[in-house]
Amino acid sequence: MSGFKRERLKKLFDSFSGKKVAVIGDLMLDKYVWGSVSRISPEAPVPVLEVDSESARLGGAANVANNIKALGAQPIPFGIVGGDAAGDELRRILSEMDLPQAGIITDSERPTTVKTRVIAHNQHVVRMDYETRRDIGSKLVGAVMDALKAMNSELDAILLEDYNKGMLTKELLPLVIQFARKHDKVVSVDPKQSNFFEYRNVTVFKPNRKEAEGALGVPAGTDQQAESAARELKRRLNCENVLLTRGEKGMTLIDEEGGVLHFPTKARQVADVSGAGDTVISTLTVALVSGATTKEAAAIANHAGGLVCGEVGIAPVDKVRLFDEVLNDSHSMES
Repeated sequence: MSGFKRERLKKLFDSFSGKKVAVIGDLMLDKYVWGSVSRISPEAPVPVLEVDSESARLGGAANVANNIKALGAQPIPFGIVGGDAAGDELRRILSEMDLPQAGIITDSERPTTVKTRVIAHNQHVVRMDYETRRDIGSKLVGAVMDALKAMNSELDAILLEDYNKGMLTKELLPLVIQFARKHDKVVSVDPKQSNFFEYRNVTVFKPNRKEAEGALGVPAGTDQQAESAARELKRRLNCENVLLTRGEKGMTLIDEEGGVLHFPTKARQVADVSGAGDTVISTLTVALVSGATTKEAAAIANHAGGLVCGEVGIAPVDKVRLFDEVLNDSHSMES
């Protein structure tokens, strides 16, 4: 697609402010242990990490909310946390970021999902996960829907962020999607394998290449294969748009009119792909509800994903830097 004019891009970015997006999905706490390795353990042939520092950040659907806030919009997270220390810490971070918690429900019978990443010399060494993948029950489904209905008048969009941790169930998904369509909300999806074909009639469906290949049983490596896979997903899900993310090969969009557009990757260097998908779906959704066309929103999201791939660890995209990157790339296309 052609590049953005400054006036058009500025209008879209200015419109991010005040947009409210419900983020429904698997909330997580991402912990990081930072250090260095200079020797091998005498107990086993493994490196010994000398810990320099530890930190905790929002992960999973909570990281999507973090990305939306970084863009200047207002995320409203919905999800389940455990009645444990990790759940308390996740709530504390949300509170410090002034993010609403009316959609967050505590379930004392399941742990808060925690991913602990060990980083040595800026290299991701190992990850430890604490979680359960058991589906939430009907009582919690009802509580989520009650909270969503209570905030209906405030919402511009609903974003479904699935990590296969049991939040987005076959019982909950049709209720949310029907609610969104009834009230004319944009509904965007970042799926995972388990409920892949449950996301029918949404505004935009954003799988990655691996997920699409696994669900359809066909390759999606080349542009032609990616287009074919995306069209089949659009047909089977009856969704308006499909955005297929393809790693180093960029993204492929099949829009509401059936047109195809391939976006080359904007990642200059890849330090860590963690959270890139979160950034893409967050940026795409905020841009859509701010008046961007699907093609414009996908182009901006492609830049956002490229930027976060250059960072170590999960971090939200910087709005000012994103604006400059998109504008500079548009200028280079014109010259």
